[in-house]
Amino acid sequence: MPSEGHKLPVLGAPAHRCAPEVVEEAFPADPDNSPEQEVEARSRREFLANMGLAAAGVLAGCSEEQREEFLRKKFTELKPDEVQERIARLAAGIEKKWNKTATLSAKGPMEGVLFGYGLDLSRCIGCRRCEYACVKENNQSRDPQSHWIRVLEMEKGRGVDLEMGNPYYDPAVVPDPDHFYVPVACQQCSHSPCTRVCPVGATWMEPDGIVVIDYDWCIGCRSCMASCPYGARHFNWAEPNIPAEELNLDMHVLGNRPRSKGVVEKCTFCIQRTREGRYPACVEICPVGARKFGNLLDPQSEISKIIKQKRVFVLKSGLRTEPKFYYFYGL
Repeated sequence: MPSEGHKLPVLGAPAHRCAPEVVEEAFPADPDNSPEQEVEARSRREFLANMGLAAAGVLAGCSEEQREEFLRKKFTELKPDEVQERIARLAAGIEKKWNKTATLSAKGPMEGVLFGYGLDLSRCIGCRRCEYACVKENNQSRDPQSHWIRVLEMEKGRGVDLEMGNPYYDPAVVPDPDHFYVPVACQQCSHSPCTRVCPVGATWMEPDGIVVIDYDWCIGCRSCMASCPYGARHFNWAEPNIPAEELNLDMHVLGNRPRSKGVVEKCTFCIQRTREGRYPACVEICPVGARKFGNLLDPQSEISKIIKQKRVFVLKSGLRTEPKFYYFYGL
């Protein structure tokens, strides 16, 4: 109980109130208002002014990093010099946490390029090398584990059925003669439901077809996860854990740089590699050549020839999301 002579503070009451002349200067009255309307309008003006004062007071007690965090812009709104400032801050944070010097890129899409992916189901042996190469390349959390690629085991008699796929298979040897395997990751849809439902515009499709996430703008509402028909988005329920010796220091701001607790992440076709003219890590690691990647706008690319010459299909075609991830049987 408070001692006699002391009053409890009124919860929610501002510590300071704007002087009337400050309110009038910031929010001038409307001469067309009636007296009743002006009373209501003045209350709103005072509220807005006091909220601004409270925010300014909070920011005044913050460090420069905290103020930048509070007032940060979306990545798409940044000017070139602001992009470099953000990269510098991210690099400094990585060095502080892991004692490592990272190379961070914000390289944009190449002109005349639209990335596409092909996967030969007749060759896939379910070894999961792609899954773990992705974890290593894209700085995914080791504890708790986060995997952008899921390899699903399916019964040969049932055909492709995502709902019946088993991601936890553990036979002594693969491939199992009674099963086949369907790796699933982000399908990089041209009409992606995830980008349409994001309430803050934190995810979008780039001109080269890669659907990206602004990790600094994501609010963690998981609307995109609920709308993704492929289960390809993943939420960080805890602070991701990556050992310093396993950290991939070749990073892209919209790709594999370390994420934080409370944000969504997913496959980006290894944007840090593909925008430099390299294959995604999963393509390079596949021991049977089941994975294909290239420019859909180049008629001579391997992926374009596969689409033209093979009977390709996409997952859940009835939804008309138009994935840029194509499956086929090459043998």
